[in-house]
Amino acid sequence: MSEQDATVGVSAPVLEQEVGDAGVTPAPEAATTEPVIAEAVPDEAEPEEDRLEEDREVDMDAPVVFDDLNGLSFSDAVDATFVAFDDGDIVTGIVVKIDSDEVLLDIGYKSEGVIPSRELSIRNDVDPNEVVTLEQELEALVLTKEDKDGRLILSKKRAQYERAWGAIEEIKEKEGIVEGPVIEVVKGGLILDIGLRGFLPASLVDLRRVRDLAPFVGKSLECKIIELDKNRNNVVLSRRAYLEETQREQRDEFLTNLKPGEIREGVVSSVVNFGAFVDLGGMDGLVHVSELSWKHVDHPSSVVQVGDDVTVQVLDVDLERERISLSLKATQQDPWQEFADGHQVGELVYGRVTKLVPFGAFVQVGDGIEGLVHISEMAVHHVEAPEQVVTPGEELWVKIIDIDLERRRISLSIKQAAEGGVVAAEYQDQFGEHAYDETGNYIGPEIVADEPEMAEGAAEAASEGSTEDPSAEAPETAAASTQAPKPVDAGVEAPISGETPVSEEPSAE
Repeated sequence: MSEQDATVGVSAPVLEQEVGDAGVTPAPEAATTEPVIAEAVPDEAEPEEDRLEEDREVDMDAPVVFDDLNGLSFSDAVDATFVAFDDGDIVTGIVVKIDSDEVLLDIGYKSEGVIPSRELSIRNDVDPNEVVTLEQELEALVLTKEDKDGRLILSKKRAQYERAWGAIEEIKEKEGIVEGPVIEVVKGGLILDIGLRGFLPASLVDLRRVRDLAPFVGKSLECKIIELDKNRNNVVLSRRAYLEETQREQRDEFLTNLKPGEIREGVVSSVVNFGAFVDLGGMDGLVHVSELSWKHVDHPSSVVQVGDDVTVQVLDVDLERERISLSLKATQQDPWQEFADGHQVGELVYGRVTKLVPFGAFVQVGDGIEGLVHISEMAVHHVEAPEQVVTPGEELWVKIIDIDLERRRISLSIKQAAEGGVVAAEYQDQFGEHAYDETGNYIGPEIVADEPEMAEGAAEAASEGSTEDPSAEAPETAAASTQAPKPVDAGVEAPISGETPVSEEPSAE
C-alpha cells in the first residue's frame, strides 16, 4: 500500500462522518464511496500539501551537497574553524568571565584563554574587576598555548608592552614627551604607567631634589625619555629635562643676571652628603660641604635643614652646565681672622684637648679654632707619646707661639704656658692683676667661658692655683699648666701662681 493510499484509507471514515453531520443525504454505499473519498481528501489535505509544496520549492532552490568536507575528517573540519596562533602571538578576544584571580577570554579557540590576575596590568596587586569588564574586547599575548592542565594562558599586560614599545621607541627617536600617572613609589624614584613601567629617578622628578615622593602618586606627569633598553625592559624618564626645556628662556635669563660675589637670599631645598641645595627663586645652587661653615662639618644636616632661610654668596656661575656654586660661610665672620685680630703671639689661652696624634695634640682654643701642641712643646722633659702628658677632653692653659692666618694654623705650647705669661684679652676680667691678692691667691669673679665645661675647668684651675703652697714641690708640667696664670706687671712674664721655677722641676725620670 502506498503512502497516499494509507492516508486516504484512514481519512475516509472521518470524512463520511463529517459530511453526514453536515446534513448531506448520503448516496448508496456502492456507488458513492469512491467519489466521497475523492472529494473529501482534497478539502482536508490541501493545507498540508500546500506546505509540502512550499518546502519542495525551498529545497529545490538550495543546492544539494552530499560531502562539503573536501576529504577532511569531521574533527579536522572542526579544528579548521578555530583561530590559528602560536606562542608569543597577540590575539583579540571578548571577556566572558571575571574571577578574583583570573579572567577568561574567548578568542575563538576550542577553549577560553586564561589571563592570571598578575598578567592583567603593569600595576601590582590589582582587582581584575577594576581592569576589565564583561563583554570587553581586548588584546592579549599568548604565553602558553597549552599548559600542563591543557589551558591556554594569556597576558594582557605583555600585549600592552609589545604595543607600547613601538610607540615609545618612536617618541624617543623624535625626542618627544610621554605622559602617564604615577602608580608606585619605589626605592630611588617613581614608577609611571606609560603603557609599560617607566622609572623616574627621584633626582629627576623636579628641578630641585624632592625628599617626599608620596604626594606624586596618582598625578599625571610629563617626562622625557632618557634611556631605553627593550632587552632589559628598562625605560628611564626625566621630568626635570622636560621642565628645563620648557623653562629654558627663564633659566637663561636668570643665569645671565646672576654674578659671582653677589649676596642672595634663598631657601634650603635639599640636603645631601656632599652639601646642600639652595633655591634662589628660579634655580637651585649648591653649597658644597666645605662652604657650609668655617668649622669642620661631619654632615651638612648638622648645619642646615630643609626649609631653612639662608644668606649665601655666589661663588661661580657655569652658563654652559647651568650650575651655580654658593657659599654660606662667606657671609659669616671668619673665626680665624677674628681670632688673629684678638690674639697675639705669647698670650695664654684656655683650651680643651680634642685629638691626639703621634706628633702632638690638637687643642680647641676658640669656636671652630684648633691649634697644635707639638710633642716637643708638651713638657720640658722628653715625651715618647702625647698620651703620657694629656688625654682627649682635658682642659688646660696653652701659650700661643705662632699664628699662620694664610695656612690657618696655630702653634701652641704647654711647657711655655707653665712658665707663666700674659693672659689673652678675653680672660683679663677673670685673671687680671685685680683677680689676685698680695700672696697670689685668686680672688677674682666667677669664671664665665664660652662653653660651660671650659668655664668649670678654668674655675677649678684658678681655685687650685690660689691654694697652692709656693714652697711645695713643683707638680708635673701637665698638671701645672691647668692652673690659673698669675698676671704680671708691665707685661713681664712670671711663673704661674703657686709654681716654682721650671728649672727646679724634678726630672720625669
